[in-house]
Amino acid sequence: MITEHSEEVFIEATESSGLKIAAAISALVITALVFVGYAYLRKRHAQSTAPDQQAAGVQPKAPPRALILVDEALLQGSNTQLGGTVKNISNERLAGLSVELELKRRSGGSTEKRQVPLSPADLDPTQEGRYSLQLKAQDYVSAKVVALQGGPQAATIPYSIAQGEKRPPERLESKTIKVDKPPGKRSEFLNSPDNPARVP
Repeated sequence: MITEHSEEVFIEATESSGLKIAAAISALVITALVFVGYAYLRKRHAQSTAPDQQAAGVQPKAPPRALILVDEALLQGSNTQLGGTVKNISNERLAGLSVELELKRRSGGSTEKRQVPLSPADLDPTQEGRYSLQLKAQDYVSAKVVALQGGPQAATIPYSIAQGEKRPPERLESKTIKVDKPPGKRSEFLNSPDNPARVP
């Protein structure tokens, strides 16, 4: 009787491990099928959207050829001074450069674009040029760089953008205020041991 019982336990253990192996294999097969299906659908989606992107003129992004450092705006009386530096980070000469700024008006929120030429307009590799624009502070609320153009056809040049010079701290004039004492009266504290006052 002891022998029969031990054989039943051994048979049950074998069936249990067989089920576990079958479950693990089926889980691996299902995972592989899901992965293959996902890869197939992704490839199919990429193939279907490629003609649309080419028709819309979307091209892969080219590496930047210039670095634009945008300085913080300076207030000079009723005017705002915008400016920054453009550095040629390519191995080629960049000619006829200008920075295109998008300006947002205070009234109505409309936008306009302005071309600001560089000085100097032609940059050799690693050379820098400055751009500057003065605006009425009450007319515009914000400005941002939207393009860098150069060459005879004013082609758009790929660029990257970074923070330029910070606005210098404002210097406040120190003023000395002199209070004249009324004639004939000595200075008195409102609340002193000689003249106590009740504080509500």
